[in-house]
Amino acid sequence: MSQSRQKRSFVLAACLGLLLAFLAGCEYESDGPIKPSSTDKEYEGKGFFRAASLDSGKAIHLVSDTLFLTLGNIWSFSNCALKSIDLDFDKQGEVLWIAPTIDIRVTEEECAAPFYRPDSVFKLLLDDGTLDGVAQINVKNDVDSTLDSILVRRGRFVNDTFSVFVDSSFADAHNFPLRTKELKGRDSVPTILRVLDSLTPRVFYWRTMRSNCTHRVDMCDDVVADTVYPSSWSINDTILVPIHYSCADSNLMYCINNKWENDSTSLGDLQERPDTIWYYSTYFVEKIPTCASFNSFSVSTTGYGQNWRISRQLMIPDETEKSCGPSSATEWMIFNVNGRMVLDSDSVQVVEKLLESWENAAVAPDTLIAKEE
Repeated sequence: MSQSRQKRSFVLAACLGLLLAFLAGCEYESDGPIKPSSTDKEYEGKGFFRAASLDSGKAIHLVSDTLFLTLGNIWSFSNCALKSIDLDFDKQGEVLWIAPTIDIRVTEEECAAPFYRPDSVFKLLLDDGTLDGVAQINVKNDVDSTLDSILVRRGRFVNDTFSVFVDSSFADAHNFPLRTKELKGRDSVPTILRVLDSLTPRVFYWRTMRSNCTHRVDMCDDVVADTVYPSSWSINDTILVPIHYSCADSNLMYCINNKWENDSTSLGDLQERPDTIWYYSTYFVEKIPTCASFNSFSVSTTGYGQNWRISRQLMIPDETEKSCGPSSATEWMIFNVNGRMVLDSDSVQVVEKLLESWENAAVAPDTLIAKEE
């Protein structure tokens, strides 16, 4: 028998052996999905969940908004064993507690499924009676641990878009604090405020370095020294500053620019150059109705000598609202144009200092409201 026939016979025998082994493995009556219980008895009990979140899709949640409750990592043994998910509500003062419970019922039904179900989202529209006097909604798990919390408010949203011209005087830190003019004829007072936060003194060290001309064009009777200061300074090293000589008569040329050769062996005394780092911030400041708050805020540009287009949505509370904020103060909103609201919960001293700076700030003479939309 040739070698190739022997190989084919061996492969055929191996395939036949694997087929017989597969058929033998499927012939037992006990084969199939694992049963959920080793007995014929049913089991009813409680499952649990590990995560929960509340949201209405908005920064400020109104009592009239539809609320979305998301439960994650729900353990219910299997999808077939999940009997129900119930939501229990309990009002305690101004807080409404939501306590989800997972009911499971294990039977002999075969159901191949993971132990953890995918996240489940519940759409809730709570009635006025349930939310009467409620300022906060919490969701907890089966051991009373708070998993998420939101504030709910009563009122309406008002959108406003306007442009403020911010002139070039806002680019000079020596003018701070400086603010734009107020919008006349409006209840609110939207203005741009720029303040100096702090100053950091520092010192640069440098030495003069002689520089020789290797190619003179004209001879001068009198020359004067010209210090060529660098465009940038290093805080970690001593800068060598070349000293060039030029003709006292500015109409004459002493040396071609690229023909200067620095001599690092001829240095002057060590000198100091004092400097200061300026830290400053820009804010949008607006007087708002009592206990109102921003739901959204955006500014299109922060350049100087041009219009800043500002858009914001203000939540104005109704007469039944008892809560305030989130806001900077009871009747003021301060928003850092870099994208962060200054809240009274951050620091009352910071808010008071900024309002005092706004009150004492000079008003830029060329600043005006360009247009209202």
